[in-house]
Parts: sequence; C-alpha cells; structure tokens
Amino acid sequence: MSVMEIVAGSVLIFISLILILIVLSMESKDQGLTSAIGGGYNESFYGKNGANTKDAKLAKIARVCSVLLFIVTLAVNIVVSIYFNK
Repeated sequence: MSVMEIVAGSVLIFISLILILIVLSMESKDQGLTSAIGGGYNESFYGKNGANTKDAKLAKIARVCSVLLFIVTLAVNIVVSIYFNK
C-alpha cells in the first residue's frame, strides 16, 4: 500500500464516521397517525424558521459530507485505476 492509499482511506473513514454521527443525531420527522389525519402541517415558530433549527443545520452538513464522500471515493478510484493499471 502506498502512502496515498493510506491517506485516502483514512479520509474516507473519517468522512464516513462524521456522516454516521450526524445522521444518528438528527431527530425523526415521523409523526405517525397524527400527520395522516391532520395533514402533517404544523404552524409553529419552528415551522416558520425551519432553516435556523438544529435539524436544518445538521441536514445541510449531512448533504455536504455525503457529496464530499462521493467525490473523494470517485477521486480515489480514478487515481488508483490510473496508477496501478499501467
């Protein structure tokens, strides 16, 4: 294994762990039977300011981490296929 493979693998593991922790810390949005009967629309302070809540920030960080994980995985596969399939 080269140093580049070790570093890339470590970065992938780190991003994966961060993504797992973020997703596990999010709250569930399932309201059960209440949302089926009432339509699931809740007029509240948090409904109006949804972008400023903890869950909205965690969702944004999760999106960024998942895109970063995808890009790093593609980059590692491309670099490995170029350097090791000569």
